Amino acid sequence: MSFRFDSSKQYAAFLFDMDGTILSSTASAERVWGRWAERHGLDVEKFLPIMHGSRGIDTIRRLNLPGVDAETEAAEITEAEIQDVEGVVALPGAADFLASLPPDRWTIVTSSPRRLAERRLEAAGLPMPQGIVTAEDVTIGKPDPQCYILGAEKLGFSTHECLVFEDVEAGVKAGLAAGADVMVITAAGHKHSLEGYPEIEHYADATVVIADSGHLSIKF
Repeated sequence: MSFRFDSSKQYAAFLFDMDGTILSSTASAERVWGRWAERHGLDVEKFLPIMHGSRGIDTIRRLNLPGVDAETEAAEITEAEIQDVEGVVALPGAADFLASLPPDRWTIVTSSPRRLAERRLEAAGLPMPQGIVTAEDVTIGKPDPQCYILGAEKLGFSTHECLVFEDVEAGVKAGLAAGADVMVITAAGHKHSLEGYPEIEHYADATVVIADSGHLSIKF
């Protein structure tokens, strides 16, 4: 199922993934996860593309590595990522795009733990929104829709009234399963098998239009 993006369509709120969607953290994440994967004897080249967009604990659990405590390993990886924010920057136009939104009409829904989200947003010079949803807020991560349903609820809206911005397949599936429309951000270059969804590289050519009702639309 896909939808043709209608630039005149209005949304109650925008829900943004973080990594790869409003900021670039690929270099940092792949440095940390690459070292971890190598230490555990994984094929790093094959592993790195599949770890983006999911909670660290979910990524590790899916591997079913013998003798590995997923919770402990995920916590150690988070600490390493918090220490390594070299190259973490906002995507082109993201800061102005977010600044143009009413504070009660957008939030971030990320698979990152809260401390890591705070660190990366600070490094990228982007604001921490009200109602942010992080890894600790859900029991099941993306592609489960729980996170986006919670993000919309925190803003006081239904996901059916929201536009989700995502960059990886797990996140796109989560947004769709939640009942939202989805805009794919391609700047990070992540591959996915989903086709037919509207996409933009970044926000440099996007402008927010705010209706008298407070509803949002995008002009390109």
